[in-house]
Amino acid sequence: MSGQRILVVDDDTDIRALLRELLERRGFSVTEAADGRQALQELYGGRPDLVLLDVGMPGMDGWTTLERIRELSDVPVVMLTARSAELEKTRGLRAGADDYVTKPFGRQELLARIEGLLRRAGGRDTAAAESYSDAFVTIDFAQRQVTARGESVALTPLEFKLLTAFVRHPNQVLSNEQLQVLVWGDNDASRDQVKLYVGYLRRKLSPDAPEEAPIETRRGFGYAYRPGRGG
Repeated sequence: MSGQRILVVDDDTDIRALLRELLERRGFSVTEAADGRQALQELYGGRPDLVLLDVGMPGMDGWTTLERIRELSDVPVVMLTARSAELEKTRGLRAGADDYVTKPFGRQELLARIEGLLRRAGGRDTAAAESYSDAFVTIDFAQRQVTARGESVALTPLEFKLLTAFVRHPNQVLSNEQLQVLVWGDNDASRDQVKLYVGYLRRKLSPDAPEEAPIETRRGFGYAYRPGRGG
């Protein structure tokens, strides 16, 4: 299990600290998020192997966060809640959670559930998570290096996050709202801002012919990354 990555999402700093200590002692790598929006950013920036998600958070609560996660990822999710009612557990499982743990939880039971889910999920290919390559672009996520058609491309942090969101969901239409959360961390960024940065990214990837960049506009829906386009 050593080295597998777990994202802990809880607005309670004490709970996050407790879970970090417990998980790191077991050999896991831990990333924290204090709310749903931060969790979505960490999810697509860090690619965790499993998410521990608190239900009762202010702002974007655990249910909404789970819905957003399930729109774009099948990462195992364990819901954490102070509510033990059967209806709550059923709601979580129907919404796409893989397991449901009630606070206060037994440490060994929680670890057993996490390890069981990770075994069933089969872990994750670390090399694949650290790099990406298709006929058009090659990305080293750890070094934040990008090449397009064999040429090095210098991207700003926002452009890199935008490209990352696209390549991690190939051939999938991402709405403006989804991109706003994944790249800017909220859904308050304007549609014009998303459109502007998509244009920047296209010109960076294909300076002489931006229309050949593998980012397709789906009017009224959003944008899709097409790996086979422009190669």
